Amino acid sequence: MGVGAFAHSTSQILKDAGANVSTYLTRTYAHYPPSLVGPVYRPDQFPSPCALVKENAINLVAPMSIDWAQAPWAEEFLSLGVPIFCPTRDAMKIERDRDFARHLCHDCKIPFPESHVARNRIEAETVLERHPHPFVLKNPFCSPTSPIHTILCETLDDTRSWLKHVDYAEGVFMQEYLGRCEAGHIALISGGEVHSLVTNQEYKRAFAGNLGIVAGAPLGGLVESDSGDKYGLARELLHPLRSWFRQVKYCGPIQVTAVRRRDKWHVIEYNIRIGVTSGAMLLRMLRDPLEVLLRTAKNQSLDLKFVGGLKFGCSLTLAGYGYPYVQVRGPQLPVEITEPLDCDLWWNEVAPDGDGLLRSTGHRIADVVAFGQTLEQAIIKAYANIRKLRSLGSYYRPDVGQSLWPPGNP
Repeated sequence: MGVGAFAHSTSQILKDAGANVSTYLTRTYAHYPPSLVGPVYRPDQFPSPCALVKENAINLVAPMSIDWAQAPWAEEFLSLGVPIFCPTRDAMKIERDRDFARHLCHDCKIPFPESHVARNRIEAETVLERHPHPFVLKNPFCSPTSPIHTILCETLDDTRSWLKHVDYAEGVFMQEYLGRCEAGHIALISGGEVHSLVTNQEYKRAFAGNLGIVAGAPLGGLVESDSGDKYGLARELLHPLRSWFRQVKYCGPIQVTAVRRRDKWHVIEYNIRIGVTSGAMLLRMLRDPLEVLLRTAKNQSLDLKFVGGLKFGCSLTLAGYGYPYVQVRGPQLPVEITEPLDCDLWWNEVAPDGDGLLRSTGHRIADVVAFGQTLEQAIIKAYANIRKLRSLGSYYRPDVGQSLWPPGNP
């Protein structure tokens, strides 16, 4: 369930592993890429995926986001008993409800930034008066359609200014800003155990030097195969949740994103998905991704094995005309491949025109993903390939890997 580069990459990698794949399109854009791999189904044709799941004897569903759980067909879908590569019901709260995650961390003695929920601007400004430091502003409930998308304020005045402009329809979650020493770790929870996969870094700001606004999705990312939890993120921020994982029968992926401050990792959020940036990399790193996803969705024991030589991955996004300011719309411009690529290319907002050429249909054109035994090898290969793509007004970040890595580096 998804669109764009997520659906394209996940479908193709699972197809390469022997699956028959199809995509239920969950958003109104980026429908072309998953159609390159298998059948696609639009919600206007199929308002619910339940009949499709039964008719096609589906054995595994991999959702792109958590919004499926709010759909009118969610209960019927769960009643089908099809394995889902995503936790369900109460287990989803760790991403969906930010204040729930805060309380859970408190109960499990996991460091979490000082945070407050305010119902309106008056309450938010009162919080700021009592706690005069910068805050990251988020929607209290996580969803692709949330009224507030993350606003990262680095000073007190930044915060004061933004509180005048956010949409308080669902309130605001105010999380203390702890700095830029950010990193993530992705694991699988199955059989009540935590199985580390990769440590990752997302380049979330729009422009080189980590300048500009926080983009709607990262402009690049790095992963390191890390079943041994080299940086301690799983040990400090996931392992203490074991009893809760078992209590809610959690099975599926989990990503923790954290900031390092005063030599200690602090959780800033949990996600119950493998992510648009890192997912395409970690699935390629697994020797048998189809078997791993199936066993995880069935809450069975795991024996993870990785492909040799794919120690590091680098993902780069080719952003289209006007991005990250999505209110700026350009024409549907030609997208060209000037030379053959020798790495993964996952299309996003593109579609063929009547002459058989590709044209941009939105603000994010494609992702390229390359691997190497060293980080340098992965980065060099990714940049060599993204330079083979061209679309007027497009750009990519030229500095992925030059900052933020290793984890804990500002």
